[in-house]
Amino acid sequence: MSAAPAAGGLRTRASRLMRHPEFRIGVREVADVAPGMAAWGLMTGVAMVNSGMSALEAVAMTMLVFAGSSQLAAIPLIAAGAPVWVIMATSFCVNLRFVVFSAHLRPYLMHLARPARLLAGYLCTDMSYVLFVRRFAKPALEPVQRQAELAYFSGSCAVNWVSWQAASLAGIALAQWVPATWGLGFAGILALIGVGCSLASSRMRRVSAGVAGAAAVAAYALPYKLNIVVAIAVAVALCLLLERQLPAEDRAAL
Repeated sequence: MSAAPAAGGLRTRASRLMRHPEFRIGVREVADVAPGMAAWGLMTGVAMVNSGMSALEAVAMTMLVFAGSSQLAAIPLIAAGAPVWVIMATSFCVNLRFVVFSAHLRPYLMHLARPARLLAGYLCTDMSYVLFVRRFAKPALEPVQRQAELAYFSGSCAVNWVSWQAASLAGIALAQWVPATWGLGFAGILALIGVGCSLASSRMRRVSAGVAGAAAVAAYALPYKLNIVVAIAVAVALCLLLERQLPAEDRAAL
């Protein structure tokens, strides 16, 4: 197959996804929280430049890494001249939650070709993940329903990526004029809290959120942001234990 027909096929599939009603729904739902994400991205761009990175290095990092929490964890280590393996290990630990996300999304995306799955993994963020699983609680079996899932996922990820990158690049360009006292990171945290509260729609989700929050605070002194890993592990383990202990009718009510 020549490159031209393959590219034409990709454009056709992308066009179909963009015309799907679920694409617009995904765009609209992420757009509601995009300002908070943009503020977080702006702050990350400023932090990268203020840590001593060149503009080119900061642009490369925001484009290739595309992981705000991992970037913010790595920046002070880069500034301090930490070994590469320490920086990589820290970023790995901070982003371990995406292992859980990937395992959950596997039934939704395994019908896609490997390049498409790799692109989905790059574009998936906390925000796009939680909004997606809220709208599609179970993976679809029919091709039409799978198309709807993919359209929603594409729309939400597109807005999330564009808003983050635009704000991060603006932060890189305006780093010397944006004061740290603005507290832009707080706006991003508020956006995440709002989404998290809206997703706590069942007793089990509220329990897992409360346990994860308490565990993260209790383990805050751990290095390399390992308190996040501890919070995820404790919440998942407790919820699995509760599900096994409860009768089937009680599990359905949760």
